[in-house]
Amino acid sequence: MEDVNLVMEAIKFMALGMGIVFLFLTIMIFALKLQAKLIEKFFPEKQTENLSEWKPQSVQNNVSDEKDTVAAITAAIIHYNNQKG
Repeated sequence: MEDVNLVMEAIKFMALGMGIVFLFLTIMIFALKLQAKLIEKFFPEKQTENLSEWKPQSVQNNVSDEKDTVAAITAAIIHYNNQKG
């Protein structure tokens, strides 16, 4: 009977499996890149209005929002302390 080195057979199967997975993932990456190019060519993205003209909110509005936030946090802490003891 012939001696079979099971460790070498396992390494061969592992290398074969990893090679197949690597090949599949490589093909999938190229297919997805091709698909993206085709979609971009046949269905171009519509131009939107210029969004770079962002203007911050007024300072008064921010101060009011901060006061509301502080009031809500304070009320929540008081409510928690009343419930606790």
